[in-house]
Amino acid sequence: MPRQLDLVPPPGLNLQPEAGRNEPRFWVRRLVIWRKPGELLREITLRPGLNIIWSPDPADQTKARQDGDAMGHGGGKSMFCRLIRYCLGEDHFATDEQRNRVALAFPDGLVGAEVMIDGIRWAILRPIGTGRKHFAICEGNLDDIKVDELTANGTTSFLQAMENSILSPDVAALVPGDRSLQAWLVALAWLSRDQDCRFDNVLDWRSPESDSGSPVRSFSTTKVLDALRALIGAIDPEEHKVRAEISELEAGHQKVLQEVAHRRWEVTRLRSRLIGDLGLREDQVPPDRLAIEQLRQAAKAQLARTVVVDSRTEIADIETLRVADDEAQHRLDAAGKLVAEVEARIPEIERLVSRIKGEMPATAFAIHSSENPVCPICEVPIDRALAEGCKLSHKLPDPDQLKARRELLENDFKRESLRLEEHRNQLPNGNAELASARQAAEVARNRLRSAEKARDAKADAWYQARRRIDDTDRLDQLLLAVEQTQLSADELFARIEKKRKQVGAHRDAQAEVFGRLSQTFDAIVRVLVGQSARGTVTLDGKGLHLTVDMGGERSTTAIESLKIVAFDLAVMCMSIEGKAHVPAFLIHDSPREADLGLSIYHELFEFVHGLEEVGRQPLFQYIITTTTRPPDNLTKEPWLREALHGAPAEERLLKQDL
Repeated sequence: MPRQLDLVPPPGLNLQPEAGRNEPRFWVRRLVIWRKPGELLREITLRPGLNIIWSPDPADQTKARQDGDAMGHGGGKSMFCRLIRYCLGEDHFATDEQRNRVALAFPDGLVGAEVMIDGIRWAILRPIGTGRKHFAICEGNLDDIKVDELTANGTTSFLQAMENSILSPDVAALVPGDRSLQAWLVALAWLSRDQDCRFDNVLDWRSPESDSGSPVRSFSTTKVLDALRALIGAIDPEEHKVRAEISELEAGHQKVLQEVAHRRWEVTRLRSRLIGDLGLREDQVPPDRLAIEQLRQAAKAQLARTVVVDSRTEIADIETLRVADDEAQHRLDAAGKLVAEVEARIPEIERLVSRIKGEMPATAFAIHSSENPVCPICEVPIDRALAEGCKLSHKLPDPDQLKARRELLENDFKRESLRLEEHRNQLPNGNAELASARQAAEVARNRLRSAEKARDAKADAWYQARRRIDDTDRLDQLLLAVEQTQLSADELFARIEKKRKQVGAHRDAQAEVFGRLSQTFDAIVRVLVGQSARGTVTLDGKGLHLTVDMGGERSTTAIESLKIVAFDLAVMCMSIEGKAHVPAFLIHDSPREADLGLSIYHELFEFVHGLEEVGRQPLFQYIITTTTRPPDNLTKEPWLREALHGAPAEERLLKQDL
């Protein structure tokens, strides 16, 4: 659908410079690089207004270079921008690898900048080699600084001056950050976007690849937007306070919601277990606290059933059964002991009987020998020995004594044989008693165990029933806690919504700022791409939106880059009028490489050139690096401040290959 023609054309850019101002509140006078103290490597002077650092591409030069390696890239444009940022307070000027190469080439190297803050000159000196001394001297001059004679004071005093004089403490307090003296570094990140960000998004200021150490690298999009709003005066301390309260309330609300979710999980688990244990179905139980009374009654009924005595089940007195078990065990032990003693004595008696039986033949032979004696020494019959006389022995065995010995053996044999027979006859009776005692003991033990098991089962059933009543009470408490916690969550949410309405009211109160910004943005867009174009800047709950309408909204890569360049210039114009808290200072590192068209690119230079006519002196400083040739009328002083080349090495920023 074609856009309706405007009956009243939109106003053009009509800047009203801040009264009483004859120069920018903040600008960089010069950047100086030393190979070592006292040995100048390069000096680039700058001015209020347009400053061009050009690294010509051979195809754009009127006179082609003879050096076949000449090119527009690699001359040091981005290094120049980063060295300025480094002098203005950032932690690093390059990646670790690049810094190591620079330090290897210039171990005593230094970089310095002279900057003007509300008419006061500051000299800042920082090492690019292996040195560790940093200087920031109010009313100083780089040419007069003697590194070896001064005590390093760091950049803290310069950062304090920027926050106190340029931003103001009130604005600095509104800029997000987790440490002091970060507000200017956040503003610097916006005013000197990384070339690595490719001008892709209005809130992309620092690329992680640059390793700049800027605090905005860890910022969320919300924090970056808050910083931008604070720096353009689109947020006041009261709104900042309310937004902080909202953040705190949202954190508390999230914590309460997590607690609600956890307690609901506990409720669901406990309710399901109770329903199953009580033999109910889910559809029989009402939801939430309505179920408590039904569950409690079911649990009490189950407890009552556990104390009812079942007539079919006999649970005898446990102590009586335990006594009977002990007696049966004692009987079993006695029977076992008796059988063991009998079984142990039988082999002993058998050995004794066998021994006695073995001695009896020898005793009979001894009696015979005593009745027919022979000399035990010479084996001569006694009669002959008596008749002839024995010269060797006169001792003879006693037959009466031998007969008495034999009679004793026979008596012992009879007695032990009788005793053996008695033990053998006693063993079957003992085994029978042992078997009977074992059976009786087993019966007594089983009765005792059955009684104890029945008692334990009944006690466990009572305990489980009692526990279900307790669980019902606990479920009631959990449900009540869930209701109370949910009520707290609802109250927090209501407070958050109320605070958000307050923020909305503050945002409406600051609509004038965005109205002026949008009007300036629109005028710049029409200057850059034609009077038929329209540009708008809007802020809503989803963030900051830049639109360019050229017969319909456009969102190509080139248009996105154009939006960001125009937005930055619009804020710089507001700063010229004194209507923004950031200084009218801007560094654009090779914006053409973000796919800006050549005609638009040339209009960018002409537009900034035209801003120099606002006021008696330029009230801004715009530094732009470019490979593409600027308009011919600007490829000379005072606008062209330095020409760098990728080759030969001496025409690069640091005058050598790293």
